[in-house]
Amino acid sequence: MAPKQIYGRCSVFGCESKKLSTFVAPSSESLRNQWVHFVFDGNAPTRLPKCVFVCAKHFTDDCFFNLGQYRAGFAEHLKIKPGSVPTLPASATNRGQANTSTDYIQLHLSRDVACQTDHVESLKTHTVGTQLSFRTLRTHIKSEGVQATVFCKDFGVGTSNADPLCLSSSPVKKPSKRPRVDLEEELEANPLEGSSLVEASKGPYSTYDPSDSITALLDSTLKSEDSSTATHNGKKYMVYESCIMELFNACPVCTRACEVTTQRLGTFLSVKQQCPHCTFGRRWNSQPILGSTPAGNLHLSAAVYLSGASFLKIEKVFKAMKLQLFRYETFRRHAKSFIEPAVIHQWKVLNDLNLQRLSQEEIVILGGDMRADSPGHSAKYGSYTMMDLHTNTIVDIQLVQSNEVGGSAHMEKEGLKRSLALLESRGVHLDCIVTDRHPQVQKFLRERNVTHYYDVRHFAKGISKKLLAISMQKDCEKLKKWMKSINNHIYWTAAGSTSGPERIAKWTSILNHVRDVHVHEDPLYPKCEHAIRQTSDRSKWLQAATPTFSKLEKLLTNKRALKDVAKLSPHHQTSSLEAFHAVILRFAPKNVVFPLLESCADSTWLLCIQITMWTDHRPKQRKEYR
Repeated sequence: MAPKQIYGRCSVFGCESKKLSTFVAPSSESLRNQWVHFVFDGNAPTRLPKCVFVCAKHFTDDCFFNLGQYRAGFAEHLKIKPGSVPTLPASATNRGQANTSTDYIQLHLSRDVACQTDHVESLKTHTVGTQLSFRTLRTHIKSEGVQATVFCKDFGVGTSNADPLCLSSSPVKKPSKRPRVDLEEELEANPLEGSSLVEASKGPYSTYDPSDSITALLDSTLKSEDSSTATHNGKKYMVYESCIMELFNACPVCTRACEVTTQRLGTFLSVKQQCPHCTFGRRWNSQPILGSTPAGNLHLSAAVYLSGASFLKIEKVFKAMKLQLFRYETFRRHAKSFIEPAVIHQWKVLNDLNLQRLSQEEIVILGGDMRADSPGHSAKYGSYTMMDLHTNTIVDIQLVQSNEVGGSAHMEKEGLKRSLALLESRGVHLDCIVTDRHPQVQKFLRERNVTHYYDVRHFAKGISKKLLAISMQKDCEKLKKWMKSINNHIYWTAAGSTSGPERIAKWTSILNHVRDVHVHEDPLYPKCEHAIRQTSDRSKWLQAATPTFSKLEKLLTNKRALKDVAKLSPHHQTSSLEAFHAVILRFAPKNVVFPLLESCADSTWLLCIQITMWTDHRPKQRKEYR
């Protein structure tokens, strides 16, 4: 069955046909695949549009039933033969429009001379040229130029030895005038932009093909890729539409008014200038083309993604300023096809270097902690992060989904388990690990005989909350004055001790110190190290056998508190890891639902790359992460 003729815009990128017959892709699977392969130049997207249109100028003459009738004017539409496949790309069908402005100037001179007998010899034309009216001659000369879009035979109106000229057997109608500034609606449904997928191991610009159909838009402009400056490093400017149109309103050859048409694709603008008087024409593009994607569209998507900004907020800013922008679906297509593969590749390279370095070190101290995508016990995703506490570099990140482990409470243990398995497979030998006091993590590391320390800040935070609650009770207000001293004592105990029993001895000495007793019974810490001071104000000291002291003693000497104090980290803490989790909120906010688990992972890996770069150049980029 022959493809149906239907009204629609040609899906071949770069094709500008307006009134030619357009055909929809046939329903036959094999033929439809050939059509799709031609339209997308072999890089068909995963999600195809509902209808794929191809105009008549992409088919050869033998594909039509009534080509002769159509050219003679006896048929209004072309009829295509069953089994026909388009083979003529946009660059081939528009070759007549690919001439530079210099070629148009030569045609203009030929047209003027054709009406004057003084230059007949130089043009080698017959005198029959002077017998035609100016309008008739002008029409034929214009058709000889570049506006004939189908192959035709010579017609004996006048002889010419100029090879580029081709006279049509039927006069070409003058295109109807359009408004000077006619911005077309953006074709976001057209999957041509960003349809060339990039593998993770390739660069985002590896799909560039000079023979791509989009190059038809670049024949009359200079390629910015030829310059010594990379496209993404060049300066960009915000230009108003009225200022652009001032450059194309007048013909640079005859200085008369021109017909100006525009095409827009996101932030990309293509301006076509055609002079109806001297046949001068040219095309100007606001951005270079990378493969099949305008560079500005891709660079803007990358800037939004890599800076951790929100596309929806950027879209509101653009809308307020009347700046042209592509839609969110295009942004996600750019991220999936170009940006995220580059982020994954870069993260794997940096991670391999870090693991290789750690495998060669004798003492490796890591810190681990999990960040959930939402507070409370209803988290769906969790990212467990392992950091080298010597260099503050991220070693590994494991993303865990709650339904994998039977609930959000088990995600932290699973993330730690996966990270340790990876480190063992890469030959990294742990000296110790610093985490919070998660019960499942404690049991898991104890069974694996891994030296485990607790982060001091987490312990001090829990003790401070309980002290504050006690100080707000009746007859316990005096305890509030000791809260800061007790909090400092926690850090001093962890940093100044070499073993668990010594930490416990120093920790319990605070109960004597608050009663103005500075000699202790424990031989591991027999007396306070500060100088003995005499004070006349005895009201600040606590008294034994009082409710305040009894509650304080019960809090500081309970079994769980003494057990945790013995395992407080004497050296590195997880404060850098907590700061990393705080910065993740910029790239992966908790109130944003990511479309896929990989998107959340890419945002986290992207921050890891930035943190690693910041760690390597800390003096220069300190302000960036204040």
